[in-house]
Amino acid sequence: MITGCAHQGSGAPPVSADKPAPEQTIVMIPAAETAADYAIGPGDILEISVWKNLDLTRQVVVLPDGTISFPLVGRFTAGGKSVAQLKAEMEKKISRYVAEPDLTIIVQQVNSMVVYVIGKVNRPGHIPLNRNISVLQALSMAGGLNIFADQQDLRIVRKSETGTQIIPFNYKAVTEDNMMEGNIQLQRGDVVVVR
Repeated sequence: MITGCAHQGSGAPPVSADKPAPEQTIVMIPAAETAADYAIGPGDILEISVWKNLDLTRQVVVLPDGTISFPLVGRFTAGGKSVAQLKAEMEKKISRYVAEPDLTIIVQQVNSMVVYVIGKVNRPGHIPLNRNISVLQALSMAGGLNIFADQQDLRIVRKSETGTQIIPFNYKAVTEDNMMEGNIQLQRGDVVVVR
């Protein structure tokens, strides 16, 4: 759950110097960073309420085009905005009808944060991106490479405002030659293609 409020993230417990580190480390996104930086996306479920005004309390789903519908505001673009940005813009619109509205927006369910793993893996499909996930972690969640996969020629397809980027990934070099700098963090909408 993501709200407009910042929280102190506790982080993972420290690993003792005389104990080996666990084989798989999951890097959690600090809550404060998530709340500030998270961009609302299609499929997300938002709970929006105006203090002392039950008629202006709704749970809304962000539509595929990034819009939501809300009383007094009508259709409104939420996709791509942070919780703070959406709150400020909606308060401005609602203030024409409600004096000094105190709006609260909570992301009840994050459905737009997914990555996809396709091709020669044991369980292709989509993976929820509810924490930082590297390519190796995504491949693990997809059941690993099957015996026909080319371990040296995987690709990450990443779309951005400037176009589509193809990022090569050498599974064998990362896992056998310990080239961990090649184990990049995935972003929303990335597609891992196993050839």
